[in-house]
Amino acid sequence: MIDEDAYCGASRWRKGSTPLILDQFNLKGKSALVTGSSRGLGAAIAVALAEAGANVAVHGSKRRPEATEEALNKIGASCLGLVGNVGDAAVCARLVEETVQEFGTIDILVNNAGTIKRAPAIEHPEEYWQELIDVNLSSVFRLMQHAGRHMVPRGSGKIINIASLLTFQGGITVPSYAAAKGGVGQLTKAFANEWASKGVNVNAIAPGYMDTDNTEALRNDPVRSRQILERIPAARWGKPEDVAGAAVFLASSASDYVHGHILVVDGGWMNR
Repeated sequence: MIDEDAYCGASRWRKGSTPLILDQFNLKGKSALVTGSSRGLGAAIAVALAEAGANVAVHGSKRRPEATEEALNKIGASCLGLVGNVGDAAVCARLVEETVQEFGTIDILVNNAGTIKRAPAIEHPEEYWQELIDVNLSSVFRLMQHAGRHMVPRGSGKIINIASLLTFQGGITVPSYAAAKGGVGQLTKAFANEWASKGVNVNAIAPGYMDTDNTEALRNDPVRSRQILERIPAARWGKPEDVAGAAVFLASSASDYVHGHILVVDGGWMNR
C-alpha cells in the first residue's frame, strides 16, 4: 500500500492508471538521428527509439540502411534513410539538416557510427590513425555541434555518444581506436559542462564486448575469445539489444538530471 501523502511525487500519482514513470520513457513526437544504424548496435538503438514512439533518421556510410528502414516501417514509425561517410565534415552537417528538414526538428542524436582497425602499435599505419580519428572522434564533435545549434536555442535535446570499454582501457593492437574512444568520453563531459544548464543532456553509453562486426576477429580467435569470456561476469558476449534500454533511458525525460555520464553496459567486465 502506497501512502499517497507521504509519496515524494504525490502530486504526480494517478490512482488506477498507468504510473507516470512509464510516461517519462515515451518518445512520441520526438525526432532522432542515429548514425551507423544499418546493423549492429545502431540498428538496435534505432528500433528501440522507434518502439518508444520516436521518428528516426537512420544512416549508412555507403548505402541506405534498408533493412533498418524496413524494421521501422513494420513498427509503423516515421523514418528517413540517409547515406554518407561521417569522416567528411560536410556529411555531418548534411545529416543533421536533412533530419530537421524531414521531421521539423532534431530532439535526439545518437553518435554511433564508427570503425576499427587492428595492427600492433609499432607498425600501426598512419592512415589507420587518421581514419579512426576522423570517423570515430571528429564526427562526434561535428555532429554534436550541428545538432546543438538546433537544441541549445530551443532549450532541450538529448545527445548520446557511443563510447567503449576502451574509453577507460587501452586495449591491444587498437591504439587509434582507443585514442578516439577516449576522446569521445572527454567530449561527452566537455559538452555536458556547457549545455547542461541550457536543457541539453549529453551522455554516452560504453558497450562491453558485443557480438557485432567490430568484434568478429576477437570472437574468431579461440584464445582471445576465451580470455574475454572468462572476465565477463555475465559469461556471454553482449547483444546489440542489450544497449536498447540504456539508449531509450538517455533519450527520454527519465534522464533529465543525468549529464556527462558514461553508462557502461558490459555484463560486468569493468567490475573485474
